[in-house]
Amino acid sequence: MKVLGVEFLKSCASTTQCPRDMVHEVACVGRSNVGKSSLINALLNRKALAKVSGTPGKTRLINYFVVHTADSSLRRFYLVDLPGYGYAKVSKSVREQWAPLMERYFAERLQLRSVLFLVDVRVLQPQDALTHRWLREVGREPIIVVTKIDKVLRSQRAKSLAALRAHLELDESVPVIACSAVTREGIDALWHAVRSAIVDER
Repeated sequence: MKVLGVEFLKSCASTTQCPRDMVHEVACVGRSNVGKSSLINALLNRKALAKVSGTPGKTRLINYFVVHTADSSLRRFYLVDLPGYGYAKVSKSVREQWAPLMERYFAERLQLRSVLFLVDVRVLQPQDALTHRWLREVGREPIIVVTKIDKVLRSQRAKSLAALRAHLELDESVPVIACSAVTREGIDALWHAVRSAIVDER
């Protein structure tokens, strides 16, 4: 996918602040420190569009990016960076705000066409399985994206991915896309999945 341009649009503290047009949306969700910002930058071929922080839990708002592509079937869409979940060191009040915000976003956004569910295969957590199950229950079948795959030895990848499938209770027919923001492995496959999810839903 050739990206012609990307702009940061806005940050939203509530769904009432989200764009009101009907531009298609692709949302990224995952545990804090899963590598979401790095993957977004790699996907959009930008170095610092999404802010990469060494402090987990930094993203606390819904961040909208406008993506323009050379694809005649997908000229423009919104990539939505959602707050990470599962980081205990932010304040209790902030943690309590996240779940309702996410519930409203997934329930209300008719423009949402695909969800990229990011998982670090090296550190599987119960919250990953719970979030995956919840997304399916609310009718948002996600694209499973394994981040930081370059940090897993090739000799260990099959075993690690099998453990991920078991952890998320994935059927063998469900694809898992292994990606690296460093080496760009899997980025083309991820673009293909994103395009298919949007174009095929029209």
